Amino acid sequence: MPACLGLDTSNYTTSAAVFDGAAMRPAGQLLSVPEGAMGLRQSDALFQHVKRLPELFARLGELGAFADLRAVGASTQPRRLEGSYMPCFLPGETVGRCLAQVLGVPFFPFSHQEGHIAAAAWSAGREDLLDRPHLAWHLSGGTTELLYVQPEGREIRARRVGGTSDISAGQLLDRTGRLLGLPFPAGAALDRLTAGQGRGEFFPVKIKDYTFSLSGVENKVKALAERGEPPQRVACYALDTIANAVLAVTRAVQAGGEALPMLCSGGVASSQRLRHWLEGAVFAQPAYSSDNAAGVALLAYRQIS
Repeated sequence: MPACLGLDTSNYTTSAAVFDGAAMRPAGQLLSVPEGAMGLRQSDALFQHVKRLPELFARLGELGAFADLRAVGASTQPRRLEGSYMPCFLPGETVGRCLAQVLGVPFFPFSHQEGHIAAAAWSAGREDLLDRPHLAWHLSGGTTELLYVQPEGREIRARRVGGTSDISAGQLLDRTGRLLGLPFPAGAALDRLTAGQGRGEFFPVKIKDYTFSLSGVENKVKALAERGEPPQRVACYALDTIANAVLAVTRAVQAGGEALPMLCSGGVASSQRLRHWLEGAVFAQPAYSSDNAAGVALLAYRQIS
């Protein structure tokens, strides 16, 4: 069957995927972060992508995924905005453009954010959302944004309507994890710590124009950890504060206009605790919440179908 290859080289994951209109064949690998570090320099991420892309191509080749490629897509920037740029996207874009030229097939550039939205919709069984206006949260280590998403031909366009004014939800969780001695990235470990815990105290963040700050929450979390509060309580405090803020902004936006469907994407959206707070929202399958190339492959396929 005709298929499309998608590539995404983010700051923490090298990923590729092939989609043929029905089956998705993903391949991805987290980048190596030194113990105790809170992330990677762009130069280090870029180097690891260059080393790992051939490994992912070999895995997909063993599955026979490249039999009938008709197009190649890649994430080329974080958001579809002028000046939105990160060097880590260069390996995926460069390999994608070269491969498309060799195969004589079209190359389609997308934003990392658009890929997240598409992967979330597809994995949730709600690809129909890509053909209608909807709201989407992009909750990750680098981004906490509420987006108004609308179709533009067979592509999608996302416009920011709210979110954080300083650190992202993922940054808050990773810094909380560091205080508790958890490995980076810390989201999954924090989620496990909170399993079975009821809703408790959270920081009442102030919301203005659908925007809120999480830097004050970081100070509160640090104080809780320093006075010896149980790790479960500290983890719940951080996650519940994020969940409450996201829920409050969502309700405020929906109250100010039509009640559009809500989609949640990004690594933080894989949190089971967050999912309990946001009942009724459409969530990506956990495997497609974090950085991945599935959405890029899907968007490329939509261009030729």
